[in-house]
Amino acid sequence: MSYSGPIEDRLAIRELLETYADAVCRVDAEAWGACWAEDSVWSMPDYPQFGEVKGKAAIVAMWIEAMKHYPGIIFVATPGEIIVEGDRATARSYTSEVYDQEGVTKRDRGVYNDELVKQDGRWLFSRRVFKNIHRA
Repeated sequence: MSYSGPIEDRLAIRELLETYADAVCRVDAEAWGACWAEDSVWSMPDYPQFGEVKGKAAIVAMWIEAMKHYPGIIFVATPGEIIVEGDRATARSYTSEVYDQEGVTKRDRGVYNDELVKQDGRWLFSRRVFKNIHRA
C-alpha cells in the first residue's frame, strides 16, 4: 500500500518534503538542516564524492559546500509513498532539479527512499538514500 497511517502524520511528512524542497530552492541551510534528526544519515551512492554522511552537523556542512555548485537551482519533490507506523515512517519521493553549471542548463530526476522519525511531535528525516533516475 502506497499510503497508510494517520492522515495527520502523512500530511506532516508531505509538508516536511515540501519544506526541504523550498529550503533547497532558497539555499537556506537553517531551514534545510531543521528537516534532519541529529543522528541522521544521508546516502548518495551515485555521488561517490559525497558517499554516506552521518550526523546532522556533518550533513548540513556537506550540503552547504555542495550547493555552491548548483546556482539558481529549482528542486521539486513529489511523494510516491508514505507509510506511518507509530513514531516511525518510510517514504519514497521523486525529485526534479533544474540548475545551470558552466553555462549549461541541467535537468536531473531522482528518487529518495526515506526513513523518518517523529520527535517532540515533529517528523524528521533519519535516513535519506538518493538515487539518480535520469540526467539531461
